[in-house]
Amino acid sequence: MPMKLRVVVFLLMSFSALSALGQSMPPAGGLPPSGGLPLASGLPPAGALPPSGGWPPAGGEGPCAVSKQSNVPARMRDGVVLYADVYRPQTKKLVPVILMRTQYNKEAAQVQPSRFETPQWFASHCYLVVIQDIRGQYASKGTFYEYAHDRDDGYDTVEWAAHLPGSNGKVGMYGSSYVGATQWLAATATPPALKTIVPSNTASDYYDGWTYEDGAFRLAFIEYWMMADIVQSAARNRGDTAAADKLHEQVKDIAKWFKFRPYDQFPPFHRNDPSFAPYFFDAIKHSSDDAYWKAFSIKTRYDKVHVPVLAFEGWYDAFLNGGLENFEGMRKQGGTELARTDQRIVIGPWEHLGWGRPTSPVSPRLKAIGPVANSPVNELMLAWFDHFLKGEDNHVATGPRVDYFEMGENKWHSSDAWPLRGTVYQSWYLASGGHGASKMGDGALTETAPGGKVTGGAQAHAVSEVGGAVAAQTLDAPSDEFVYDPSDPVPSVGGHSCCSWTYGPQGQFDQSAIEQRSDILVYSSQPLKQPLEVTGPVTMTLYAKSTATDTDFTVKLVDVYPDGTAVNLNDGILDVRFRDSLSSPTPIELGKVYKYTIHVWPTSNLFQVGHRIRVEISSSDFPQFAPNPNTGEPFGVSAKWQKATQTILHDREHPSAILLPVIPAGASGAGADKAPQL
Repeated sequence: MPMKLRVVVFLLMSFSALSALGQSMPPAGGLPPSGGLPLASGLPPAGALPPSGGWPPAGGEGPCAVSKQSNVPARMRDGVVLYADVYRPQTKKLVPVILMRTQYNKEAAQVQPSRFETPQWFASHCYLVVIQDIRGQYASKGTFYEYAHDRDDGYDTVEWAAHLPGSNGKVGMYGSSYVGATQWLAATATPPALKTIVPSNTASDYYDGWTYEDGAFRLAFIEYWMMADIVQSAARNRGDTAAADKLHEQVKDIAKWFKFRPYDQFPPFHRNDPSFAPYFFDAIKHSSDDAYWKAFSIKTRYDKVHVPVLAFEGWYDAFLNGGLENFEGMRKQGGTELARTDQRIVIGPWEHLGWGRPTSPVSPRLKAIGPVANSPVNELMLAWFDHFLKGEDNHVATGPRVDYFEMGENKWHSSDAWPLRGTVYQSWYLASGGHGASKMGDGALTETAPGGKVTGGAQAHAVSEVGGAVAAQTLDAPSDEFVYDPSDPVPSVGGHSCCSWTYGPQGQFDQSAIEQRSDILVYSSQPLKQPLEVTGPVTMTLYAKSTATDTDFTVKLVDVYPDGTAVNLNDGILDVRFRDSLSSPTPIELGKVYKYTIHVWPTSNLFQVGHRIRVEISSSDFPQFAPNPNTGEPFGVSAKWQKATQTILHDREHPSAILLPVIPAGASGAGADKAPQL
């Protein structure tokens, strides 16, 4: 922004702030402060008060009394007015600002389900807390279009908040999911007053790892999130109550809508009304990583971010990969030495909304881990702000640092790098006698490469238990085969989706039931004789051919317990058109063998003695991802589909294998029974 324009903007924003002192200015034509979004079945409103008072917990307040100003206006550079609630500590000292920019209702402030403490709580620690509705949502004016305005509006709001009476000019930001996106987008605009951000459960890119994943459309997340949240609230903001009410009813039939084709004619979003949900149809139209998505990308702009970052992620969150990519990207490319050094991320056994709190909607297996899995977000975030906004020497800045929860052991560990230092990458090869379909088949997972020799000079073979009997397979078996039918896709059982396991495919679950399907290849190791810690990114090298010119391949890493329980650790998918480039998709040749690299999302798990490592291979994971129709047509424009025969090779010339990041015994040190609070 030219200097003269910045001066004008700052004067306008400062005038708006001064005129708002001591008064509450309701937005003309906007929602009243108490206006709430009717709730889709199963989706808790972000920030609603807990029915039983279980969250937020009492206690821990700071020394400052707090007053609240509602609907304080801030004028953006294009004249659009956004409204915020300001929580003011009663002190004569100038204090820092903590800012949240949200599309989920400023009055909610993402308190529920069981995430952040209230704005009053943070303000009591002598911070000026500002919770703002973003453009076109709830009380704020303008037209909502996801991501498009949040860089400029974020810059303008940060500088406006820094000039509020009582502010010392330093601003920190916080919030989860899209509210993490509003932080990153603002930070890439480099506002001078911004000193740190604390984004939780958010991504590095809004094409790959948000809307799509290695070319596959993230169906369950995008359709439900938009129907239940942002499209509804945007409709209410512009006064279209009837349409919002209809969406509120339609989302109750989300299972039906997941099956609707073609996506570019999705009825709930009124395809012929360009004001209703244009961002959804634009997302379908732009199914590759083109200029449309690059305009919003974070990962190409780390050099513009000059501030320290404290991030929170979960092993089963929709944006885990992006959170780790942000950590690594900022360490290497951050715009200042301070930013490159003071990067910290905390990763727990969490889903998108399930943060291990007593009232979190976390899936049952993760819930059973108990209080050791609780998130330290509020305590650690407050200490972080105290250091970077108030200058307190509290030893919270020990970056770069990764605090991670190791499942299986159920302990917390810390590292100064990601991937962890000393990681040993082990290849585990697929093998079978040609009958690897389902867990009843003869698929095996072995450290011996195809055609190799086993220890002791015995005849090369892998051994697996099938129905209690022992079967041998030659390691050089040519292939396994299955038929992928898009009309009968493999059901999602858990995964890394969004936003709650109660209405979406996320979390940790037993995979045993679906492993009986003939369109899932199952490869299992022998029971482990020693514990094996796997922490880090996981990669699958898959040699495969198909009778389609476009199709998907899926990979899932599983921990099999001695009783047969098979729990998913993480998964990955690849639309084969995107095997070489996310920007320039190309079809494959029928019947030609290709070498695919499939990114299985990171995990941290201790495989205990007697457990097995298992890899599942298939071509669908529905509704987590839209089933590939195998036709090769442009994405989302047709309801046609066809079956495809998929062949997975694992011979000498085609050594299909999963690469596991193994941590040597004792290298990660003794684990802690509580998440770090400093």
